[in-house]
Amino acid sequence: MLRRATLPSLAKVNLDLRVLNKRADGFHELRTVFQTISLADKIEIEVEPAKRTTIELDDPLAIPDNLILRAAHLVCDAIRVHARVTLRLKKNIPMGGGLGGGSSNAAAVLLALPVLAGRDLPLEKLVEIGAQLGSDVPFFLTGGTAIAFGRGTEFYPLPDLAAEPILVAATGVHVATGPAYAALGRQLTFTGSSSKINGFQAYVRALNGMRSASAACGLSANDFEPVVFGQFPQLKKVERKLRGTGAAGVRMTGSGSAIVALFGSSADRDRAQAKLVGDGMQGVAPASLVSRKKYQAMWRKALGEHLGSESRSTGESLWPPRSRYAR
Repeated sequence: MLRRATLPSLAKVNLDLRVLNKRADGFHELRTVFQTISLADKIEIEVEPAKRTTIELDDPLAIPDNLILRAAHLVCDAIRVHARVTLRLKKNIPMGGGLGGGSSNAAAVLLALPVLAGRDLPLEKLVEIGAQLGSDVPFFLTGGTAIAFGRGTEFYPLPDLAAEPILVAATGVHVATGPAYAALGRQLTFTGSSSKINGFQAYVRALNGMRSASAACGLSANDFEPVVFGQFPQLKKVERKLRGTGAAGVRMTGSGSAIVALFGSSADRDRAQAKLVGDGMQGVAPASLVSRKKYQAMWRKALGEHLGSESRSTGESLWPPRSRYAR
């Protein structure tokens, strides 16, 4: 039987990002706060039993070694089924901006394919598979707000924040991640980790207390901003323009190059967007923060006809969604 669904694949922003020492494995120790936002790609997926597994992706960008394809192959291996899987991707999340579009696409396949194939995979197994694909893929399996440690794969949910309005400025500038890390100059013996951790803890405490990213933004930081803005002065100009709109806070996300402005109301956000567009600024998209509760509700709606009755109910204890076809 052919089973199909249309999947939400939301972007993320880093509300805060501190880079500590370089690790022995070559990665850097991080402290960050991930947050899902409403800017999203759309993935159409069809699954039907077959004698051997074939996976096809209709991707207008034709990215080699696409994370979606890798995710689908890993899931089919994990659940031990043969199927014909057809995927169609509609991109809305700008590439290379630190918004996590590729990772979100992969996580969408990890969540949906077992359901459509009639198998259940526990969250721990999905996280394990996700970590093989990318550092922030596991975060997109639950969404909402979370703090992440290590490479970013070790994450812990935070209480939901207010669904505040934002503007996402996608500049189109490509910031290479490797050189950005190298420019920070963090080595195995970096002596500033303690102060970085203290600043991060202060921000997280404020975020938990206020449940508002805009209210806590005065304590936030992104360690990449001084380096990346120095390398790409045009990004600093974009940041200044966003601050000039009266935004409650402005931060670059990840190692760049997208820049996010937080607003206290949708009216303030919309006025700011109109002003920026009127000034000739392109690539500015309105969005909002998406809580874990809303994120998971979106997934239950998308997979609704394929879920067992218990998975249609709310509650994180029933996550990830479970297939009605599982035996």
